[in-house]
Amino acid sequence: MPVSGQHVRQAVAYCVDVLGGVPGAQWDERAGGLQWTCWETLEHLADDLFTYALRFGLAQPSAVPRVPLRISSDRPDGPANVIFGDREAGPGGLLTAVEACGGLLASVLDTSEATALAPHVFGASDPEGFAAMGVVETLVHTHDIAQCLDRFPEPPQDLSERVLTRLFPDVSVVGTPWSTLLWATGRLDTPDRPRLTNWRWHGAPLGRS
Repeated sequence: MPVSGQHVRQAVAYCVDVLGGVPGAQWDERAGGLQWTCWETLEHLADDLFTYALRFGLAQPSAVPRVPLRISSDRPDGPANVIFGDREAGPGGLLTAVEACGGLLASVLDTSEATALAPHVFGASDPEGFAAMGVVETLVHTHDIAQCLDRFPEPPQDLSERVLTRLFPDVSVVGTPWSTLLWATGRLDTPDRPRLTNWRWHGAPLGRS
């Protein structure tokens, strides 16, 4: 089940649909089990999508450990980003930034050589792997934010199934692909599987360590 820029766009569209129209005051509440606010978590998502895209904007993605941009944080316990939303534009403006960053990632990945590799903290990965990472980041952080906003629509099961196959090949689906993805990313426990406190995905192209 391949993952591509199309699926990044689908995940981002889900995010925008779920989080659109929420009053501004609620965005300063803590997101799920994170130490970040809902606003900070959405900024972090935009930052992930943007910086993933930058890796494949290089002629030789594997030759540069990281694109050297200034990283900062608005407070000591907040996320360290290069992307920050304009508070005056409100949550709708920040969602627009997420959509733009997701579209940039989708476009870059779909025009990159399929065998190209770029660095990641979990190991070098190819465009398909980064597409799956973008989908995971979008789905789980939308979930984190939606919990404190009392919104609980599930994403398409197909998206969860695709990224489980690509990034978590050793994880068996128990229940639904979505609930399994939440478990695999340390956000859910079940009677048969305690919540994970340490987890990581398999970024390398399948068949390679």
